[in-house]
Amino acid sequence: MKTVIAVGLSLFSFAAWAQTAPACPTLPANAGLTWEQRVDASFITCKATTDDGRQVLNVMLTARDPRISLERRLREEESTFSGEKMYWYRPNLGGQETLPAMASRRIAVVEYDDDRYAQVWINAASPEELGSLISLARQLDVHSAGAQLSAGN
Repeated sequence: MKTVIAVGLSLFSFAAWAQTAPACPTLPANAGLTWEQRVDASFITCKATTDDGRQVLNVMLTARDPRISLERRLREEESTFSGEKMYWYRPNLGGQETLPAMASRRIAVVEYDDDRYAQVWINAASPEELGSLISLARQLDVHSAGAQLSAGN
């Protein structure tokens, strides 16, 4: 009986924690997207999908510096993410010119707190959707979501 009570209390504690500390930032109600998430001690991945299952926005929160080199020549839009100034970049295709299918894709890395990083990808189907997703990304606040990360190496 003690084992059942202990397991029950553990499950209750986990459920209470999950309700108070969401893993992914809150999406605006009118976004028409839902998060698929994976939580680990050192990272959180959030993949925003459309109703038809297409992934259009991906956010990975980590306590490790991703050390991704984003080339200035690929810099595009200036924006903000979780209150931090940043730039969106076209994906690096190894020196090849941007393919038409890649024209509406972007990547960014943002340090949003000391030793807290967000890697963000946009996989838009059109320039209009790209603008909409950049606007959506500006509204995301990852501070509370990323607070649960450990600095595990």
